[in-house]
Amino acid sequence: MSEPARVEAPAAPIRPAEVALLASVFVVAACGLVYELAAGTLASYLLGDSILQFSTVIGTYLFAMGVGSWLSRYLERQLVAHFLRIELLVGLIGGLMPTALFALQTAGTGSFRFALYALVLVVGILVGLEIPLVMRILKRHAGAGSGGLKTLVSQVLTFDYLGALAVSIAFPLLFVPQLGLIRTGAFFGLLNAGVAVWALWLFRGEVRRVGAQALACALTIAALVTAFAAADRVTSWAEDRFYADPVLYSETSAYQRVVVTGGHAGVRLFLNGNLQFHSRDEYRYHEALVHPALSAAGQPRRVLVVGGGDGMAIREILKYPSVEQVTLVELDPHMTTLFSTMPLLRGLNGDALRSSRVKVVNADAFAWLEQHDEMFDAIVVDFPDPTNFAIGKLYTKTFYELIDRHLSASGYAVIQTTSPLIARKSFWTVATTVEAAGLTATPYHAHVPSFGEWGFIIASRRPFRLPATLPPGLRFLDVAALPALFEFPPDMARVPAEVNRLSNQVLVQTFEDEWGKVQR
Repeated sequence: MSEPARVEAPAAPIRPAEVALLASVFVVAACGLVYELAAGTLASYLLGDSILQFSTVIGTYLFAMGVGSWLSRYLERQLVAHFLRIELLVGLIGGLMPTALFALQTAGTGSFRFALYALVLVVGILVGLEIPLVMRILKRHAGAGSGGLKTLVSQVLTFDYLGALAVSIAFPLLFVPQLGLIRTGAFFGLLNAGVAVWALWLFRGEVRRVGAQALACALTIAALVTAFAAADRVTSWAEDRFYADPVLYSETSAYQRVVVTGGHAGVRLFLNGNLQFHSRDEYRYHEALVHPALSAAGQPRRVLVVGGGDGMAIREILKYPSVEQVTLVELDPHMTTLFSTMPLLRGLNGDALRSSRVKVVNADAFAWLEQHDEMFDAIVVDFPDPTNFAIGKLYTKTFYELIDRHLSASGYAVIQTTSPLIARKSFWTVATTVEAAGLTATPYHAHVPSFGEWGFIIASRRPFRLPATLPPGLRFLDVAALPALFEFPPDMARVPAEVNRLSNQVLVQTFEDEWGKVQR
């Protein structure tokens, strides 16, 4: 006799409470990742070496989440009330974390670093408490058709990962460029507070002292709204204390923090807190960077500039009538737009970026050189110092091989190469790396008061010979003074150094060690 066919019971519809809790998982994941990314971004801005900072921040955050998950076992009663309080704390502490860190940036790296990791630990522990509580609340309120623990776990993790994916894309492309770090933190803090508000409304029958909880929600929201509204004032106050002169312009692009200051002494540009030029003596740097190589090249027609989005090097290049086209490859479009539109900065670069002889390309220089095959009579490499691995790749043997591929047989490339006095081994690491790429390295240096003794390296396939002439009207260089630039006293003389490769990036660590001794 055959057994009667089994009829499975229809799945019960998902209850509104379940939908709301699953939606909260999405929000919770998004908010938690934003706080982690904001902490890593601020650490890389103010402490340098973005890979190290992001790695340690993420590691600390994940460890703290594990601690929070472990501690969740001790929350046995009043789960909704605990969840509500944790959401308010996460929203308040995480949402105000960028504001607090900006305010602490003038307190010194020691205090900033302690506050950074203390806040990351606290926020991580609180975020680690959230998901286990949501799962337990869902399990208690799930209907018969919920599918059991297996389905519950899969649903929670799915929404958790989706929230993380959404914000990981939106954070660098939308939130930071449009809102800035302080407003982004406050906005996601408000989302956490919003989760607490609807949890209070949805489970109001289970929560004790509803009035007190509602007041806590209102105060948290008020604090976050105030931070959102006062973001510009907080940033201006912090940067006015951090920089010696009044801040004329500040903005966070998708790649860096750009600050322009101005005072009696002149105009300065800072990228991620590092000085890039001072208007009172930038001509010394840019004349030394450009003219020895371009004058020696004879009559250069096509010139490539990689980095140098401020247009100062191009200003010097355009002094050569033979130059028909200058191609500028600058990663950050914010820089080229700023220096081609702001009247004060246009005056400094002589409107170089608006010249009909200049073509601006906003792209990663490494990728652009790999993807194009144009040849150039001269190449000017004007990148920031190798403070992190993202920039360090632009000082590697592989990058200089790309430069060689685009350099004409009789052409010269020149590379800004940090201070041979303060960062002596770093300087000679670049020279060694250029030579490892099969090029002749000709080092020289010049004194720039804002930076001290600064170094450059000319890379070429033929031996370098000093030019017999220079463009008229230079303020620093003349033909008679050129030979002295290529002489190195004993305290800057060559020392043994490794080749900087993509696989080791020894230059970044060497640079950090040498400059760190000065800063300490």
